[in-house]
Amino acid sequence: MAKTRPPPQKPVEYGNAGSFWVEYPTGLVDLTRISHLPSGSDAAPPPLTPDILEFPVDGQRTVRINPETSAVVIIDMQNYFLHPEMRDHPTGLACVDPLLKVVPALRAQGVKILWVNWGLTDHELKTIPPALIRGFMKSGKGGFGADMGGDWGRLLMRDQRNADLYGPLQQEYLKGKEFGTDVWIHKNRMSGLWGYQTGLDLYLQENGITTLFFSGVNADQCVLGTIVDAYYRGYDCILIEDATATTSPKGGLENVVYNFGNSYGFVTDSTRLVAATFRLS
Repeated sequence: MAKTRPPPQKPVEYGNAGSFWVEYPTGLVDLTRISHLPSGSDAAPPPLTPDILEFPVDGQRTVRINPETSAVVIIDMQNYFLHPEMRDHPTGLACVDPLLKVVPALRAQGVKILWVNWGLTDHELKTIPPALIRGFMKSGKGGFGADMGGDWGRLLMRDQRNADLYGPLQQEYLKGKEFGTDVWIHKNRMSGLWGYQTGLDLYLQENGITTLFFSGVNADQCVLGTIVDAYYRGYDCILIEDATATTSPKGGLENVVYNFGNSYGFVTDSTRLVAATFRLS
C-alpha cells in the first residue's frame, strides 16, 4: 500500500514544454500532455472529452490519459513461466483472467497492447552474460536454447511452444494482431528496455507512446527491470496490480507495489480500468 501524499493546494505542472503532467487539488493527475497550466493559474482541469480516459488509482488520486498515446506492456506471460508442466506458479496463473478482461476493454479504447517476451536468436546466445546464463540453468544443465523435450522446443527461443503465451492469452494476442492493435516484441534481457534501441523502445518512440500500463511475471524481476528502465526514460508508468505476480517469497510483490506507488508512478487494477472504459462505451 502506497503512502497517501496530500494533494497540492494549487494546481502544479511537472516537467517541461514537451513532456509534462498537471496535478490538481481535486486529486486529478493529468498525463495527457494536452493542456499546459497557465502561469500562476488556479484553473480547474480541462473538461473531460470522450476521447480521454480517467480512472482511479491508489493514494486517492485519479489519473487522466490519452488512449492514443498509451500502451499495455504485458511481460513474460509465457508457457515456460506459467504452464503447470513447466513450474508451479498459481499467482501467475491468477493474472490470466484479469488480463482477459482488461486487455479487450483497453484495446477497444485505442490503447495498444504489447506482449513483451523472451525470444532469443542463436546469435544472441553468444552475447548473453554469464550471470544470466547461470540463472536459467539447473545444476549446470539446460539453460537458454536447450531442448526441453516433447514438443516444447528450445528454451525461450523464438517461435518455440515454451515461449508461446500461456493458454487463452495466445489466442487473445492473435485476435489483437488481426485487429492491428496487438504487437509481439522480443527481449533478450530481464528488462524489455535494456540496451540501445530495443524493439520495445523503438516501437514506443515510433508510435508516440508516453503512458505505459504494466503487468506480467515476475513482478520483482523482468517486470521491475522494465519498469525501472521505463521510469528512467521518462515514460508514465501505471501498474495493473491484479495482473502482476511473482514466485518470490512474501514481500517480493509488495515491495514492487509499494515503490511503484511512491516513486515510479501509479497503481490501479483491472476492475477499476474496465469500469472506466464502460463509461466511454
